[in-house]
Amino acid sequence: MYFSTCISQYPPSPRMADTTALFFLCFSLLSSSVLSRTAPLSSGTNVLDVSSSLQKTVNVFSVSSSKALNSLDNEEHEEDPSSSANKLSVKLHSRVGILEASEKDYNSLTLARLGRDSSRVKSLQTRADLAVHGISLADLEPMETQLDVEALQGPVISGTSQGSGEYFTRVGIGRPASQVYMVLDTGSDVNWVQCAPCGDCYQQADPIFQPASSSTFSPLNCQAQQCRFLDLSECRNDTCLYEVSYGDGSYTVGDFVTETITMGGSASVDNVAIGCGHNNEGLFVGAAGLIGLGGGPLSFSSQIKASSFSYCLVDRDSDATSSLDFDTPVATDAVTAPLLPNPKLNTFRYVDITGISVAGESLPIPPSSFKLNDNGEGGVIVDSGTAVTRLQTDAYNALRDAFVKGTKGLPSTDGVALFDTCYNLGTRKSVEVPTVTFRFSNGKELSLPAKNYLIPVDSSGTFCFAFAPTSSSLSIIGNVQQQGIRVTYDLKNSQIAFESNKC
Repeated sequence: MYFSTCISQYPPSPRMADTTALFFLCFSLLSSSVLSRTAPLSSGTNVLDVSSSLQKTVNVFSVSSSKALNSLDNEEHEEDPSSSANKLSVKLHSRVGILEASEKDYNSLTLARLGRDSSRVKSLQTRADLAVHGISLADLEPMETQLDVEALQGPVISGTSQGSGEYFTRVGIGRPASQVYMVLDTGSDVNWVQCAPCGDCYQQADPIFQPASSSTFSPLNCQAQQCRFLDLSECRNDTCLYEVSYGDGSYTVGDFVTETITMGGSASVDNVAIGCGHNNEGLFVGAAGLIGLGGGPLSFSSQIKASSFSYCLVDRDSDATSSLDFDTPVATDAVTAPLLPNPKLNTFRYVDITGISVAGESLPIPPSSFKLNDNGEGGVIVDSGTAVTRLQTDAYNALRDAFVKGTKGLPSTDGVALFDTCYNLGTRKSVEVPTVTFRFSNGKELSLPAKNYLIPVDSSGTFCFAFAPTSSSLSIIGNVQQQGIRVTYDLKNSQIAFESNKC
């Protein structure tokens, strides 16, 4: 039927005197039509599958925590044919894959996530501001009062309850290994786990770690180099005590020790410095602590002297898994960008972004909006714990206005929480939206899939533009924009790499 319609529209002409030529013209038009259904409709647009996104908002409540936990527990007994005793690789799970959603609907879940996210962003920006002005966390509170575990009064709020607890991994602590869930966090350095005896511990999915049961548990003395690397430490009976503050009043307190960490049920690393937290009260159920992947000397990646590490963050509304891998090469087809050092703060991973494009058109944003200054101010970090990308207000406004211009045909609706640009797509199966692309100083570009910047906030069809403005000089690329993209931190060559659809 298609060919008859095509032939009627394109009758033979002197330049097309035979039916063979006409056949190939119609075949070419048909091929182009089929391809347009799966590929972007043009170089400046992406297609968002509205129906699929909304179905996930419903499915997120169908997975019970007990079912999810039983599934994750089976990981300890799985054999990965590609693994070896020398390979450091472990599965990653989204928060929904471990915790039962306590909210009654997806809108409530979204608001809870955004609340955690705002606290997370505040803590990162506070830490950056303190570093720029040369203020140490140790200057903020009397050391002897904060680190006196017995005398500590009131609840101690774990940093993971403030928004960093979005992606988890399962690792073994000690020997024999006690399997626990740990938060993955590229925005902090110190690794820590809840430890017995507990002065104040929040509820977690696994039993509290028992130091007495591990043959490799070893307290660090006050002269140890690892102890001196801590921002906040205290010495008691020649034993190093630690405190990790997350900049918003949350912290964890305990003994600083070395332990064996087992990854993926096989490969293990001895003598990793971790916090044995005796006071850490959190607002979530599940993870026992945190694996830090920042750039400081106490992060897990720094301690094992990894040349690189990579992760792929699965859809936050899915119970699917991906992996966290160490010492893996960068793919030749990956989009790479330079990583920049901050002379005032080595924890954060800064990427050298120079601009943003919408629908293939560069936005009028001055490069200074993304620049990391010599005094450590500004710049753009990539963070696994932040959900929504934050941009300086002028940069955000330019991005938002260009996106709105490219979506004039979509019905707008009221904003939701920190989102000021939202649409009512409840009657649509799919929509065409302008592409959003990050440009890097080496000339390379990363175009995001539509689902990484237009996201559902309820199950009835409200979708919002998943960027937000900030008055801070620090910009943050969050995990919504990273979903479905394998992100590799090539530490040896000071670059970051992005590979789409490599989870």
